[in-house]
Amino acid sequence: MTLLSRKADYALLILSHLYHHPTGGNARTIAEAFGLSRAFVANILKELTHAGYVASHRGVKGGYAMLRPANEVTLAELLESIEEGFKLTVCSSHSEARGEGTCSVSHVCPMKGPIAEIHRRLMGVLHGVTLEELFSANRAAASTTMLPLMMMADHPREPQLAAQ
Repeated sequence: MTLLSRKADYALLILSHLYHHPTGGNARTIAEAFGLSRAFVANILKELTHAGYVASHRGVKGGYAMLRPANEVTLAELLESIEEGFKLTVCSSHSEARGEGTCSVSHVCPMKGPIAEIHRRLMGVLHGVTLEELFSANRAAASTTMLPLMMMADHPREPQLAAQ
């Protein structure tokens, strides 16, 4: 089980690449750097552009560059925009209030309250982590807000992010 979708995971990889290459990059070079599908990278770049995280430049020397400073974007903000509302479970999403995707046992579930509290705490941690902290080359300099996230990470991309 993973908490991040493949799209969110790759969005972080793409933004990390752009963070470490301030002059920018294109879908082909980013895809090659991580061994990803160029089409999938292009789609994620388009979505990141539409969400205001990345600027695109057309032409021979075109490509993508980070639009917003990484220290001003939280992990929660990015995940909420990429995932259209980050949620731990169906009952911890905003869609349940509108009657969308509700659980059939929600009205009698004894776990709904505790899960909502865990979701609230998790979002608090994610709101306290900036992309700059994630992408920082010097992990030792990262603030202590990263400790809970790093301890929770059982993520195969973690060593690659540190190496980028």
